[in-house]
Amino acid sequence: MSTIVHEGASALKIASAPRAEWFGHPRGLTILFLTEMWEKFSYFGMRALLVYYMTKSLAMPQSQASWVYGIYTAFAYFTPIVGGLIADRFLGRRSAVILGGSIMALGHFMMAFESLFYPALATIALGNGLFLPSLPSQVLTLYDANDPRRTTAYNIYYVGINLGAVLAPFVCGTLGELYGWHWGFGAAGIGMCLGLLIYIGGSQYLPESVRQVQTREAASQAERDTFMKRLGLLIGVVAMVVVFRGAYEQIGNTVALWADSSVDRSVGPGWTIPGSWFQALNPLLVFMLTPVLLAIWRKRGRPTAPVRRMAIGAFIVAAAYVLLALVSQAAGGLQAHWVWLVLFLIVYTTGELFILPTGLALFGQLAPATLAATSIALWFSASFGGNLLAGALGSWWSRMDHATFFLSMAGVAALAASLLLLVDRPARNVLRTDAT
Repeated sequence: MSTIVHEGASALKIASAPRAEWFGHPRGLTILFLTEMWEKFSYFGMRALLVYYMTKSLAMPQSQASWVYGIYTAFAYFTPIVGGLIADRFLGRRSAVILGGSIMALGHFMMAFESLFYPALATIALGNGLFLPSLPSQVLTLYDANDPRRTTAYNIYYVGINLGAVLAPFVCGTLGELYGWHWGFGAAGIGMCLGLLIYIGGSQYLPESVRQVQTREAASQAERDTFMKRLGLLIGVVAMVVVFRGAYEQIGNTVALWADSSVDRSVGPGWTIPGSWFQALNPLLVFMLTPVLLAIWRKRGRPTAPVRRMAIGAFIVAAAYVLLALVSQAAGGLQAHWVWLVLFLIVYTTGELFILPTGLALFGQLAPATLAATSIALWFSASFGGNLLAGALGSWWSRMDHATFFLSMAGVAALAASLLLLVDRPARNVLRTDAT
């Protein structure tokens, strides 16, 4: 990914963060990904339990549970569209993170009470609206415009936050499945509180600009005109990622149901791997595969264009679902061995690393300083539409055999890849113009 120089960043003359470093990067990057790590611990911890909780404890039919799951995750990614604007125009990104995280923590603790189930989901989604776009939009403020480390900052950030997603199913999933749902949901709330404490305690390592409200007058006319030229590209990429996420987000929905009912998870006599534990493999594989992929990409020399790399990732995820379709067909109604699920997750995560960190970096790099949180919110709006689509697609699970369903998801991911390839050349032109 090429480094994009923002005219607005130099025009604003924003004060820089302290230059002390950890692990070869500004200390603020560690503070940001540790904060996000605990937020992801709370999110994935709750998500690992959500479908199981609805179908087993609340006795919801599978199709209804899939719709609730899809609507909740979609709404959680719709609120950042408004939250990003509020952060940029009224609160400042630091205040938005603190307020949003506090609201989310309250929602996670509310999940411990059955009577508050729907209000709790709404509370978490509302808090996420302020938190989600405001934190990652601070990453590039840690670097000078010509700092070569900017090109890998989001990859490191993405790896760091997955630590929380690794821990979540083991902690929240185990507590919820073995000791009671309220224990798992309560642990998710505690994780969110820890993230807030880290962020507040490490604020000294973040630039002053994250405390400030960015006004429209602060942006130059040239900066606004440049962003409007980029906007068409960004909206087009969002539309294609919506399609991709329709298949991608089945990991916590129908794939979780398949793992629970159609996978032999026994390991030796008398012990079965909890279904929620397999959801920890995806973020764990992010740790393992990211250094390998970065090394391969460095050896290639010239980096693959961002949108083309995203298309490759979508094709790889399509291949992962083809694998599940073949395994389901071969099983013939019997349970498949859990090794096949692990293999699926390896291929699936490889595709994820091609598309999601690349997209986040693209939107972060093309964002003007005065619309940083808003631009990141635009990227996450793909998750809104994608999760809504995933909920609708997930409702097909009970209407067709598993092999046909997974093959359909492969088709959805392949469609997204094909659409991304169509905009690859226009995207290269925009990026080439911005780099000059």
